[in-house]
Amino acid sequence: QVQLVESGGGLVQPGGSLRLSCAASGSIFRIRTMGWYRQVPGKQRELVATVTREGSTNYAEAVKGRFTISRDNAKNTVYLQMNSLKPEDTAVYYCRADGLATILREFTSWGQGTQVTVSS
Repeated sequence: QVQLVESGGGLVQPGGSLRLSCAASGSIFRIRTMGWYRQVPGKQRELVATVTREGSTNYAEAVKGRFTISRDNAKNTVYLQMNSLKPEDTAVYYCRADGLATILREFTSWGQGTQVTVSS
C-alpha cells in the first residue's frame, strides 16, 4: 500500500504564491508518474500538472506559465510551485502517484487533499 501526504495549502491573496508538497511512502518499487489535480464543489476533478520519473511535464492550459511541477525521485516527493495565483485557482488540490508497488503489481494512489484558497 502506498500513502501520499500533502502539505502547503492555505489562504493567499490574488497574485501571491504557494508551494505544495506531496511525499509518498509505503510499499514502493518505482513511481512512474506523479501529479496534481484539483476539484471544486460540484465539478469533476481536473488535471493540473504531471511529471514523469524522467522529468517530462504536462500542464493544464489554465496554469501554464504560472505553475511549475517538480519531483525528487530519491525522496518520492512531488512539488507544485504556484505563482500569480488567481481566485479561480481556489480548490482542493490532490496529489496522485502511479507506479509499481512490486515488480509485478501496479498501483495508483491519491492523497487526502489540501485546500488552496485565493482571496483578498
